[in-house]
Amino acid sequence: MTNSTMVLHKAAEILENVSPVLEDEIICAYVRPFLTRRQAFLDFSARHGTPVYLFDENVLLQRAQEFTTTFSQEIPGIRAFFALKSNNHPVVAESLVKFGLGLDVSSGLELETALGTGCEHILFSGPGKTKAELDLAVSKPDVVTVLIDSFGELDRLEHVARGRNVVVRAGVRLTTEEKGLWRKFGVPLAELESFMTRAGKLEHVRLCGLQFHTSWNLTPSAQVSFLIRLGERLATMNRQQAKAIEFLDIGGGYWPERGEWLHFSATPQGRITHSVSPDISQADRYRYPAEPLESFACKIGQALRHHIFPHVRCEVFTEPGRWLVNDSMHILLTVVDKKAEDLVIVDGGTNIVGWERFETDYFPVINLTNPSLVERNCFIFGSLCTPHDVWGYSYLGEKIEPGDILMIPTQGAYTYSLRQPFIKPLAQVFPL
Repeated sequence: MTNSTMVLHKAAEILENVSPVLEDEIICAYVRPFLTRRQAFLDFSARHGTPVYLFDENVLLQRAQEFTTTFSQEIPGIRAFFALKSNNHPVVAESLVKFGLGLDVSSGLELETALGTGCEHILFSGPGKTKAELDLAVSKPDVVTVLIDSFGELDRLEHVARGRNVVVRAGVRLTTEEKGLWRKFGVPLAELESFMTRAGKLEHVRLCGLQFHTSWNLTPSAQVSFLIRLGERLATMNRQQAKAIEFLDIGGGYWPERGEWLHFSATPQGRITHSVSPDISQADRYRYPAEPLESFACKIGQALRHHIFPHVRCEVFTEPGRWLVNDSMHILLTVVDKKAEDLVIVDGGTNIVGWERFETDYFPVINLTNPSLVERNCFIFGSLCTPHDVWGYSYLGEKIEPGDILMIPTQGAYTYSLRQPFIKPLAQVFPL
């Protein structure tokens, strides 16, 4: 069988395996709570103008409470570190630090933000840390734990720490994928003992932890799978090295239970269809649900008890980001121009979320001024000078007119951090 034939057979299988449709009743159930609070949102837009980010601290803290309670029931003593990259607004970090969470940072810039909150427990992860970034981490040895990404970084950290004559608490990141793009991160599991042996010869780095991370987790299967692999490695490890492990950081990547909501173009079927004929369209929306948080906590807890704790008794850290902050920010926009019954322009461009998110991801566009649970087809374009400035292809409302206030809900994760001053100004953030 030729490569072309194999591709055709695989494409046929994908096209026949239809993605699950996002049903109208699920959308309506999602939208109703926002409509019950529509006057508060309209009053907010009247005070602050648009485009604007609305920050709801109460929602953020409710999520933090739910996360910590759920995981603590399955993994007593677990410590959560908010992944700052998911939303780098300082008030978000400050709120979670006051709640009692630590912070997970991935750059010197994020580390400066984290230190500015007064946080006393910071994890510094990420590849390619510069000497200046390592020096900033080393300057706060009682606060920052460095998660080392490579053998070279281990040597650089020792050099920087020696220059300040301090001992740095550290862990090592383990790569979960030895092939492809994820090779970028961490040290292969097979090299763990060699890494620990080299670290054991250093005077200024105290290696006492392990970290791994898997992303876009709709289920805990990837996390559990790696914990099984890690347990097998720990079972054969030198006992002295195993005893040195004080913490295991299981990363984050937990997806909110609502799951992924996608336009047809983002589904496997849609990608194939559009590569062959871009003019073919499909109106349906699709949903890939995520398992509830209780399932993540239960299955990860079981994996730890069965595969890790028999070999290493240690603290467990985790780095939630998206799951905590996703529902705590919303975007409000105003319709500026109605060019046709099925085409409007709003006053904010998608530069305030940083990428062409809504060409692929589906989020309901809620017309707060003329509300309804009926969804009507309409191109909702931003005001940037590019055709990719799209907020959606429909709205929920009785009608849509210039001056209407629109809401794009639950935009707290990986939007504000990715914003960019392209053509139009950035939207400001105000508390509700």
